[in-house]
Amino acid sequence: MTSSPLTFHWFLPTYGDSRYIVGGGHGLAAGSASGDRPATLSYLGQIARAAEDLGFAGALTPTGAWCEDAWLTTAMLAETTERLKFLVAFRPGLLSPTLAAQMAATYQWHSGGRLLLNVVTGGEAHEQRGYGDFLDKAARYARAGEFLEVVRALWAGGPVDFRGEHVQVEGGRIPRVPDPLPPIYFGGSSQPAGPVAARHADVYLTWGEPPADVAAKLAWMASLAAAEGRSLRYGIRLHVITRDTADEAWAAADRLLAAVDPETISRVQEGLRRSESEGQRRMLDLHGGRSGDLLVAPNLWAGVGLVRGGAGTALVGSHREVADRIAEYHDLGLTEFILSGYPHLEEAYWFGEGVLPLLAERGLWTHPARAAALSPAAVPFAGV
Repeated sequence: MTSSPLTFHWFLPTYGDSRYIVGGGHGLAAGSASGDRPATLSYLGQIARAAEDLGFAGALTPTGAWCEDAWLTTAMLAETTERLKFLVAFRPGLLSPTLAAQMAATYQWHSGGRLLLNVVTGGEAHEQRGYGDFLDKAARYARAGEFLEVVRALWAGGPVDFRGEHVQVEGGRIPRVPDPLPPIYFGGSSQPAGPVAARHADVYLTWGEPPADVAAKLAWMASLAAAEGRSLRYGIRLHVITRDTADEAWAAADRLLAAVDPETISRVQEGLRRSESEGQRRMLDLHGGRSGDLLVAPNLWAGVGLVRGGAGTALVGSHREVADRIAEYHDLGLTEFILSGYPHLEEAYWFGEGVLPLLAERGLWTHPARAAALSPAAVPFAGV
């Protein structure tokens, strides 16, 4: 069992929120997501402030043609929060590495060091072409490696001259080095993704697969990282439906599923089957597009993936059951959990008030505000 404490992040639905599952996401078309609650700064600010108060360390913001821009939205939300960090998409190929390194440094300077970076290489060729990127999947990963090599060199102080197959920089420099350096999060289940993550990531992310599958993936990544002389932290992306009792939680899951008609499931699944993403294929394999057998591991429900691309599984159960499943994933080596639920405001409270205290009792988690108050730097010197 890993001795590292748990860190939790929440999610900002910059495409809209609802009491029901909002479609769209990875692999689906622009404009495919919408919700009863528009993604206004006012509403997203409510979610961000709730997440901060409850003890989430950060918040993931999605990226793509189906949602609002992550950088602009979170930069505005930073003014409404004090501690919460923002996990923002880093998109090789859509920005020059020099500009991206500079943006990250500026963000750190103005936010007080609250930027986390989520590398998104681009899972779908049709979406990438819409942004002017015509490389195939393998080339996108190769470019991501070159991009991150330049970014790291610039953050080391530069100047940088680099000539790769996809990235060329001459005399690259930035006016300030980010302080602290933003951690780089990287997800990818395909063979081309592994070496890039092993070489450049600080945190490797997986979507919410059954524990045995997650263990195999972490072993794969650990071996690749060891070959690079590195060790990584590991995280998982999941939805949650947690209530005072298991019956209440499963009733909430059933309500979400009952609101989805078979025609919508068929249409969404047809679109997702065209995805180039290995991670998306693994999500689809968990349920096969069928709504009748969605429990794929204890308390792990694949119903969300019927109508949503990307992360498609949820931990469903009583607060204690969900805490148990998180502890089991922690035993595998996962220390960072990126969670979400419908609606995101209310579900943050269900999890934050129901599950986090149980994990704190087990010594697996400490509220970030309390951890900061107990750090040596925060304790006044009491010597003579």
